[in-house]
Amino acid sequence: MAETEQPVKQFEGVLEGTDVIVWGEREAEEVYDIGCYGKSEGGQNTLALVEAMHLVERKRLLVREGKTKLDKEEFHARASELDKEFAQKYKVFKDLRERGFVVRTGFKFGTHFRVYDRGVKLKKGPKSAKEHTKWIVHAVPEGFTCSYAELSRAVRLAHNIRATMLWAVVDDEGDVTYYHVTRITP
Repeated sequence: MAETEQPVKQFEGVLEGTDVIVWGEREAEEVYDIGCYGKSEGGQNTLALVEAMHLVERKRLLVREGKTKLDKEEFHARASELDKEFAQKYKVFKDLRERGFVVRTGFKFGTHFRVYDRGVKLKKGPKSAKEHTKWIVHAVPEGFTCSYAELSRAVRLAHNIRATMLWAVVDDEGDVTYYHVTRITP
C-alpha cells in the first residue's frame, strides 16, 4: 500500500520594502514554526528576503507584490534588485539551512547572519546556553577585499558575543567555502 503524500500548507506573504510580511496571528506563528523563519509579533511575521526565498523554493510561501503574484524566478530577480548582495547572501543562507542550522539575520551585529546549532528552537525570553549564537557569518563574493581594520572589527565583534566569525566566500560557480578567522593574543 503506497503512502500518500500530504500536501504542505502554503502561506501568502506581501513584499513590503525589503521584507515579506505574512499577516495573521496564527499564520505568522505557523511560518515561524516551520524552522524559526522571520520575526513573529503583533499579528504578523516579518521575513527577510533570504528567508522568504527559501520558503518560496520549498513551496511553503507565495509572495505578492501589490496584486501581482511572483513566481520563484520573479521573486529572486526582484530581491536581487532590492539588495545588490542578495544572490551571494541567499547562496550562503540556503547552504547553511540545508546543513541543518538555524539561520537568522545578523543585522544587529553588523553582519549578514547569525547561526545557531542544529536542533535549536529559538524562543522568546531568556536563552539557554544551547540557544546562543554559534557563528556570525558574512557572505562575500570570490575576489572580495577588505582592510585589516574591517577584518579586525568583525573578529572582535564575534569575540565579544562569544561566537565565531566565519567569512562565507561564494565562488563564481556558486559554491560556498567558509573561512574561520580568529583573534590570537600572544
